Amino acid sequence: MFCRRFFGWYNKEHRHSGIGFHTPADVHYGRAEQVRAERARVLDAAYAAHPERFVTKPPAPPKLPTLAWINQPKEEPLDTTNP
Repeated sequence: MFCRRFFGWYNKEHRHSGIGFHTPADVHYGRAEQVRAERARVLDAAYAAHPERFVTKPPAPPKLPTLAWINQPKEEPLDTTNP
């Protein structure tokens, strides 16, 4: 029972920093760009209403990574001496 609740929360509700604060379900099912666009609209509205709150630059949602790993494999050097 615990695992079912945990994995449901982890995949559908928890926002992961490694994937631009999206849920794994958003990324897996192709909703991440739509969610990111909506976040950008909200941040644009916040900036338009109160630009003084953003000292360095207008806010932007995090970019989506091109790759995401749980445990990224280590790159092994190619053995060019033995064909």
